[in-house]
Amino acid sequence: MNRILPRTLLTPAVLSIAVISIVPLLITLYYAFVKFSLLEPGAHPFHGLANFHFFFTDGAFLPALKNTFVLMFSVMAITVVFGAALGLLINEAFPGRAIVRVLLISPFLVMPAVNALMWKNMLLNPIYGLFAQVSHFLGLTPIDWLSEYPLLAIIMMVSWQWLPFACLIFMTALQSMDKEQLEAARMDGAHYGQQLRYLYIPHLTRSMSVVLMIEMIFLLSIFAEIFTTTSGGPGFDTTTITFMIYQQALLAYDIGAASAGALFAVLLANIAAFFLMRVIGKNLAK
Repeated sequence: MNRILPRTLLTPAVLSIAVISIVPLLITLYYAFVKFSLLEPGAHPFHGLANFHFFFTDGAFLPALKNTFVLMFSVMAITVVFGAALGLLINEAFPGRAIVRVLLISPFLVMPAVNALMWKNMLLNPIYGLFAQVSHFLGLTPIDWLSEYPLLAIIMMVSWQWLPFACLIFMTALQSMDKEQLEAARMDGAHYGQQLRYLYIPHLTRSMSVVLMIEMIFLLSIFAEIFTTTSGGPGFDTTTITFMIYQQALLAYDIGAASAGALFAVLLANIAAFFLMRVIGKNLAK
């Protein structure tokens, strides 16, 4: 009875999760092996691996794969480095620290589409954007970021939104540091660089692993910023795997090819999560 009762109570929740996650995956798996176009919504004949071949040989696939990894690793590097720096900066007491913490966390609460529109119109616009006004003030020629450096512009947008998340995790981790150990290091004459290298960074290692794992899973599915600003262009410069799946499904109306791409994205996310879990497991075991 000690085992049967808890399992019985958990059964509705487990079944709900199975229906929500497994059933859509099975439907996607089915569509990936049949010929299914919204322009011909009749029969769905078996198509074999043709959908996968079509998706992987598309001219946008290799640029999309490269852009996906560049975007993901760039945002992860920026958020971890600057998140740790901001966490260390506001960890020390100063007047108005509570207000600064709230302001730092607030960008994470902004919807991705709103974030993209704000950057597109208020910051990156080459005529009246903030960056253009600063360039005029310095006597420089404004840069049309979304045309000349589109992927960099997307990276800045996404990094700005995910930076508060990393900063919040690092702030929480810093609160648990041994204050007596820090005080002993200062009394022994350790300067801030030595404290940073031997105390702060080792203490933040586990938090960095958690931030990297969570961000990697979510960054593989970045869509709203690209759709709102560049629509995958110019050319394939900002097309990612997620945006390519959208193009196949809702622009080309090819549900079979989009499903094949979706399965590839799921496989990619699971491989990334597997290796990150191994890294995190080693860090937590120390």
